[in-house]
Amino acid sequence: MRFFSILLTMVVFVGLSSAKAQNNDEQQIRNILKAQNEAWNTGNLESFMEPYWHSDSLMFIGKSGVTYGWQATLDNYKRGYPDKTAMGKLTFTFIQFKPISKDTYFVVGKWHLARTIGDLEGHYTLLWKKIKGKWNIVADHSS
Repeated sequence: MRFFSILLTMVVFVGLSSAKAQNNDEQQIRNILKAQNEAWNTGNLESFMEPYWHSDSLMFIGKSGVTYGWQATLDNYKRGYPDKTAMGKLTFTFIQFKPISKDTYFVVGKWHLARTIGDLEGHYTLLWKKIKGKWNIVADHSS
């Protein structure tokens, strides 16, 4: 009976530790998204792009199709949003944070650009992966 009590205590402890790690990971991603939002609103596309995986394997899916690579994605943003007027003010609304594994998260949300030249909005899905201890967006589908 004592063995069962010890085993049950260990299972509960491991479960709580896992839940705490997930909450910590989710909070880290939320903080990164907040910083990314702030970077956009100051017109700093390079800082906005910082959480994206610096790899040719980064996948961005938008209205023009699939783009591969960090630099190509940044170049597309620069073409689409050449100045602060085009960039407007970005607001993220989070819909879901779903852990896929201990180092992978799936995030769904909504984006809104308030602009003097006409507002834009849509939804996004982000696949986050922890690489070398750092959370990175490895795939982004924004519509």
